[in-house]
Amino acid sequence: MGESPIDPRTFRSVLGQFCTGITVITTMSESATGAEPVGFACQSFAALSLDPPLVLFCPTKVSRSWQAIESSGRFCVNILHEKQKDVSARFGSREPDKFAEIDWSLSELGSPIIGGTLAHLDCTVASVHDGGDHFVVFGAVHSLSEVPKRMPRPLLFYRGQYTGIEPDKTTPADWRNDLEAFLTATTDDTWL
Repeated sequence: MGESPIDPRTFRSVLGQFCTGITVITTMSESATGAEPVGFACQSFAALSLDPPLVLFCPTKVSRSWQAIESSGRFCVNILHEKQKDVSARFGSREPDKFAEIDWSLSELGSPIIGGTLAHLDCTVASVHDGGDHFVVFGAVHSLSEVPKRMPRPLLFYRGQYTGIEPDKTTPADWRNDLEAFLTATTDDTWL
């Protein structure tokens, strides 16, 4: 008895029920005219490990930005806040110069940090794995920004559109304990 194929539109619709944060993954691309900043809007970003500090993201295999990241071996994850929809749209577009009118500076490793983001993580490519029509990229975190004193809300994507956190619907959490619990959940029998 064979399995029936999954309809791509239904698959996308079901996955759209999961709310994601939006990041912009950046690097510098070497070209005949010199180094140029490149980047793309990315929803498939996640924390992977606390010890050692690792993150992951999943670029499409045909991404030109991914080719530049693979070539440079480094990248910066820029976590967007709710007032940066225009930044997300710009880096999700086919605009040839996505950094035009964007405030940015270079990280310690030499990747673009987008000004005014919630946070950033400066990384090197640790390993790359096949993920169907995407790659799964593990990044070793070398440095990161401080947590802002005034916490703006993250830019979120849900059911095909931008969304936010309702102020009266949030519950404060000790993020250090919650993140550690989340990352160790797969090895903790109480979660199974």
